[in-house]
Amino acid sequence: TVESVSIGTHFSPPAGGIEDRGEDFVEGMMRFNTDLNTMEFYNGNEWRQFTYVSDIQNSPGSAGRAVLFRGADSNMEFFNIMTLGNTEFFGTMIESHQIAAGSGSKTRGIIAGGYSAPDSGYSQPRIEYITLASQGNGITFGELNASHFRNSGGCSSSTRGLFFGGGHPSYENTIEYVELDTLGNALDFGDQIDSVAWRRCLSSPTRGFSKGGFPFASSEGINVVTIASKGDAVEFGKLSQNVQAGDGCANSIRGIFAGGYAPGAGNNYKNIQYITMASDGNSINFGDLITGSDSPSAVANQVRAVICGGYVSPSNTKQMEFITIASTGNAQSFGELSANDGRACGTSDAHGGLGGF
Repeated sequence: TVESVSIGTHFSPPAGGIEDRGEDFVEGMMRFNTDLNTMEFYNGNEWRQFTYVSDIQNSPGSAGRAVLFRGADSNMEFFNIMTLGNTEFFGTMIESHQIAAGSGSKTRGIIAGGYSAPDSGYSQPRIEYITLASQGNGITFGELNASHFRNSGGCSSSTRGLFFGGGHPSYENTIEYVELDTLGNALDFGDQIDSVAWRRCLSSPTRGFSKGGFPFASSEGINVVTIASKGDAVEFGKLSQNVQAGDGCANSIRGIFAGGYAPGAGNNYKNIQYITMASDGNSINFGDLITGSDSPSAVANQVRAVICGGYVSPSNTKQMEFITIASTGNAQSFGELSANDGRACGTSDAHGGLGGF
């Protein structure tokens, strides 16, 4: 251990993959992760990766790839967040997961729970994963343990994925989690404040957030947990516009909730709200979507959020819209999904839970 070090022309830190980290971590340790191809450091609770803004803005494939798990069928599609355009076919899930929970790390995407088929009423216990960098089909990860979390939501840090219970006709307040680098069934994390369906979630590198949606009278509260430590959710604040469903995403500083359904506003709710995740408080108006929908899929990197598809009465839509997270304003057109789709979910390899240092 030294007080400081002066480096002339070159610095070679320890290098290795995720499995080479060992077990005796000390806050401030730094290494080069050969699996993720980036520097990382241990903050006392978890390993965090450095993300370079130039990589996110300029790289067409290594950062900013989003994968959507379709709600209408078992197909998946992908796109690059920093490049406008339409989605492309990614692969096929083992089973369909309608109104499910999506999360993931920089390398893996996770889909958990939901309905096994549109409106079948069968609750889907399976958790599947994909490798984000390469197209391919879903692989079994494990299973959820509660009532399989229909109408649920998910978020993640760089190492741990959280699933917030929903349900219908009965409602779950359970939160479950998995370690993203290892396969296995979900474990109990704690409880949410309310038993509410249509959970929509997002995360910073350290905190996970969820808002409910149904019953409507209980949906305005925003719950927050510390991802690295298990425990019950506490109140973060309230929505400035009470709305059920919609979806959420984030960079490492701001969380975005977009679209949804509100009594009197119908299924085409256009409102976008944001929170500053480091400080508790109510959400603030961000702007409006071009075309509101009650069940879009929202994904993000450190620069942009993209709101995809959803139900626009009387049918689903292909439309994709984007916003620049650091500024407020209305959404702009991004492209189209390969098929009309609602009740989907998604993840990206550069979302807010992964950091952005």
